[in-house]
Amino acid sequence: MKEETRPCVIPGCFSARRHDDLKEMLDSNKDSLKLEAMKRIVAMIARGKNASDLFPAVVKNVACKNIEVKKLVYVYLVRYAEEQQDLALLSISTFQRGLKDPNQLIRASALRVLSSIRVTIIVPIMMLAIKEAASDMSPYVRKTAAHAIPKLYSLDPEQKDQLIEVIEKLLADKTTLVAGSVVMAFEEVCPERIDLIHKNYRKLCNLLIDVEEWGQVVIINMLTRYARTQFLNPNINVSRVQNWVYSLFRAVSLPIEQSHDAALIYTAIRKILICCLTHVHVSCFSEVQYVVLQNVATMTIKRRGMFEPYLKSFYIRSTDPTQIKILKLEVLTNLANETNISTILREFQTYIKSMDKDFVAATIQAIGRCATNIGEVRDTCLNGLVQLLSNRDELVVAESVVVIKKLLQMQPEKHSDIIKHMAKLTDNIQVPMARASILWLIGEYCEHVPKIAPDVLRKMAKSFTNEEDIVKLQIINLAAKLYLTNSKQTKLLTQYVLNLAKYDQNYDIRDRARFIRQLIVPTEKSGALSKYAKKLFLALKPAPVLESPFKDRDHFQLGSLSHLLNAKAGGYQELPDWPEAAPDPSVRNVEVKESVRAVGTVTYRDTGALWGLQGPQKMEGSEGCSFRRTIAPSSALKSYELLHRITGEGLSVEYCFSRQPFIPDANMVAVQVHFTNNSTSDTKSLHMEDVKLQSGMRVKEFPEIELLPAGETATAVMGIDFCDSTQTANFQLCTHTRKFFVSIQPPVGELMRPFFMTENEFKKEQGQLMGMNEITEKLTLDVKCRNEHAIVQKVTTAANLSRVPCGSDKECRFAGRTVTSSSLVLVTVATKDQGAAQLTVNCEKMVIGTMLVKDILLALTQ
Repeated sequence: MKEETRPCVIPGCFSARRHDDLKEMLDSNKDSLKLEAMKRIVAMIARGKNASDLFPAVVKNVACKNIEVKKLVYVYLVRYAEEQQDLALLSISTFQRGLKDPNQLIRASALRVLSSIRVTIIVPIMMLAIKEAASDMSPYVRKTAAHAIPKLYSLDPEQKDQLIEVIEKLLADKTTLVAGSVVMAFEEVCPERIDLIHKNYRKLCNLLIDVEEWGQVVIINMLTRYARTQFLNPNINVSRVQNWVYSLFRAVSLPIEQSHDAALIYTAIRKILICCLTHVHVSCFSEVQYVVLQNVATMTIKRRGMFEPYLKSFYIRSTDPTQIKILKLEVLTNLANETNISTILREFQTYIKSMDKDFVAATIQAIGRCATNIGEVRDTCLNGLVQLLSNRDELVVAESVVVIKKLLQMQPEKHSDIIKHMAKLTDNIQVPMARASILWLIGEYCEHVPKIAPDVLRKMAKSFTNEEDIVKLQIINLAAKLYLTNSKQTKLLTQYVLNLAKYDQNYDIRDRARFIRQLIVPTEKSGALSKYAKKLFLALKPAPVLESPFKDRDHFQLGSLSHLLNAKAGGYQELPDWPEAAPDPSVRNVEVKESVRAVGTVTYRDTGALWGLQGPQKMEGSEGCSFRRTIAPSSALKSYELLHRITGEGLSVEYCFSRQPFIPDANMVAVQVHFTNNSTSDTKSLHMEDVKLQSGMRVKEFPEIELLPAGETATAVMGIDFCDSTQTANFQLCTHTRKFFVSIQPPVGELMRPFFMTENEFKKEQGQLMGMNEITEKLTLDVKCRNEHAIVQKVTTAANLSRVPCGSDKECRFAGRTVTSSSLVLVTVATKDQGAAQLTVNCEKMVIGTMLVKDILLALTQ
């Protein structure tokens, strides 16, 4: 009979066979088979499977001429070079040749593999490769060189001096692709060499918005540390130049707060909190919210004034997760004062109706803390808590009892009625902590309720064996105190309770009973009570202090893991203190040419040039972001006449919407006002008065310009909250001799800020803004406006929007949010043949959308 063939069941046999197939494919002369094998191998690695036994077969193909195969081989070698060092060393010459390859990806991959071989014998080769790559024409290769620096440093720290030279060279790189990587290398190798950052500080600030999100996190962390060592505390009388340089760091970070990257949002907010800057508007993930609120809760202990104007921002939504609700509750409690306590308590009353039991318990505790901290409302809070004792929810009643107990300790003599009321609750309340709190109160203030206390002890003695341990301990304490104060009525009851406790299963209760019996019951030897009994049981207890759990957490750096855990974590580094004397600001003076760059599709003048980066000595700073140095408005920004020179008797004034973030208040539109003194005499005390606004609108006035000499010009920046409307802001423009009535009215396109989003996000949001929120108009484009560049220029000139990536060359998409309410604005221009086009605007605010359609139509058809 023919023997039956059975499948092999040896573990790993199938895997070995499959790898044999891959090895055969790698040994083939056909590039297609090699490429297929490498794809399968890389896929195995991506799934977490071990492919290290294929190293000899893969490394033979490192010299393959097929680019696709070679790239995948390098990907494999980066993963296993450290594990298979001996075999990798045999291919060093091949990697060195790869560093000269015409393809930048191959050069970068070769360097990445070379730096992954952790053998000290090749340190000189690695150093030479890094130095050459740092001068490579490709920014991608230079970026890879920056990544290789920390690897070489960890392998041989003695190379530090040479590596610092490479870092200094790469820090001067003007490419955004390199910036984040070289700053990471700087932080890993030589963070103490802060002098390397001086001349690159402003450049890094300006590149920040264009760097990839990973790099932005690294740069923000480094600049935060730089700010804490090079600038004076911004809260303590700093110079105007200091404010200007410091505000540059703040301004370039604002757009980052609208990112979709959780780590980036968190890092930006952390930087703002550490550097004592306020008013950050961010909508972010619940994880980020949790960390941010932890920081805010800490800051409200000593910096309450920073957040008091934004009290309503911390009101709790029903959709908030429980941990977010509790943190917001903590913030509201810390912000409570005599002025806002009535509002906060009304808010707390609505929270008690929540179905979230943990949140309700935290709310009751918050009411108790408010009553402790603000004496004027103590009785009100106490009465409110007493009313909760009749609540149907046992948890609410139990938590109220615990908090009332703490409050009564402050003024027990005034609240005997409340103690009597709580004594009656022992028949109904079953929560052990609440029953124990009631018994403690009755025992502590038994002299205030001499008729009720013995009766409560009688009931408790009857149910002693069925009570929880925490309740039993308080029954024993109550019996001891009543024995000392009212022995005639309670002597037998006390002995009965002590006898029950003597045989309890819990040794703590047995020990407590034995201890108390020796103290209070007379013995044959002593014949009297222990002299320590009354001192021990009837001593006055200090009232509890209800404090925030965040009170002492500020000694950890805000935003750190140690702060989050309230315990020092491994690798924690203290943030340096602000310097007492300002370091020399001239170290940051570098020549930077004024330039124009594009972010998305919105063209504007380089931030560095706009802020006068040729040197702080060339500008005179004022509060916030207002300046007295003349700044030429960008040609892309339209100017409007505010005051004609004839009407102004020689003073002419123009204004434009700068499309820059208004630092003091992100809800305001920044308006740049340009003054020209055409007269023959000086103009003094140029300022604003008698501002008249529609309901809800606000204005941040520009600082007074004390002197504007004849023939000179000056520029200032003011902020206006138009409440997402095109209503005018009316005011008087005053000099030392005259007053002129003027008004500023914004085009609808200036009431929004760019909002960066992906194509998929755009489609998703557009799908939710249909029906009445969508306005569509057909138009015929002018011959000069039928290409993509012209459409982008026209639309972004008409409205402050950002370009959204689009896979179709027949559509141009734009996105933004209104400045005040952050309502989404989406614009689509779809082109067809012979200049036919369709304009679609999707906007949460229908009025804004209707007005925007008219302005964009006008811009596209002119």
